[in-house]
Amino acid sequence: MMLLNIGFGNVVAKDKVVAIISSDSSPMRRYREEARQKGKLVDATQGRKTRAIIVTSSDHVILSAVAVETITQRWKEE
Repeated sequence: MMLLNIGFGNVVAKDKVVAIISSDSSPMRRYREEARQKGKLVDATQGRKTRAIIVTSSDHVILSAVAVETITQRWKEE
């Protein structure tokens, strides 16, 4: 299983990632709130500002404090 570093010692399985999205838009804020209400939100920001939202195949939403570009670059390197 290949793991993707999403910052601050947190990793996610690469084969489970469906999308890596910027968290700046209003629709993404609503999507994050819906995931929180369903109990499918995982906060991996360690108290920092959310810069990326990672959607998994199990409909879990993972918040990351690392920029989308950085996560994408790590995906390509590994």
